[in-house]
Amino acid sequence: MQVLLLSAHPDPESYGAALRGAIRDSLARAGHAVDDCDLYGEGFQPVLTREERVAYHDPQANRLPVADHVARLQRAEALVLSFPVWNYGFPAIMKGYFDRVFLPGVSFTMDQGGVRPNLWHVRRLIAVTSYGGSRLRTMLMGDPPRKLVTRGLRVLCHPTARMSYLAHYDMNRATPESRAAFLARVEAKMARV
Repeated sequence: MQVLLLSAHPDPESYGAALRGAIRDSLARAGHAVDDCDLYGEGFQPVLTREERVAYHDPQANRLPVADHVARLQRAEALVLSFPVWNYGFPAIMKGYFDRVFLPGVSFTMDQGGVRPNLWHVRRLIAVTSYGGSRLRTMLMGDPPRKLVTRGLRVLCHPTARMSYLAHYDMNRATPESRAAFLARVEAKMARV
């Protein structure tokens, strides 16, 4: 399977980077072709420019500034997101990726006022993340990242696409044991994709 691994953590020595490496290596060992897209490492520019916003509804023009990222997304049969949750949301660079790459004609189509999903080639969607706060506090805040992935992004994929959301909560008080256990859980999940 062709997998696009989309990761967003600025520190290559972080636990987030360890998760990314475990995901990439486990998928490769399982025989998948992995396109490892480290948004920070690649210097992805997350800011939607005025020109891009003006061309947003023109499927011929809107993808030109991010053509390489659009092509990578369009090749994917599986999309794996790896990111920390900061302030109950995505890192800005990942949010900017969605703003600039999930465009009309790419992730959805618009016709006569209706919106239809356009990522039917994606049959597997997985998110791997960590939260500073506890699961309870996150639930009280509505858990926006989980909702965006499991509802907003999921609906853009093939109707039978399988979805997984793996989260390590309470990272502010995590132990080496809890981090190792979550890493093992992630590796096991990737081995079964």
